[in-house]
Amino acid sequence: MKPEPLLAELNRLRKDLDEDPADIEWLALHHAFVFISYKVNEFARYVEEADERGEFDEFNDANA
Repeated sequence: MKPEPLLAELNRLRKDLDEDPADIEWLALHHAFVFISYKVNEFARYVEEADERGEFDEFNDANA
């Protein structure tokens, strides 16, 4: 698994909501996406380690 599909999904979820700074769901998705985007190298390492532990196996099998 690469980090890009996860970031793209976070961004899609964020864009599906109206930009509403009073909505906790939008705030959570927005700030998670922005923070992870700033820390993309660290996130990529995390995703690689999670992949090595097999945490994406079910997703990969379902999408093969």
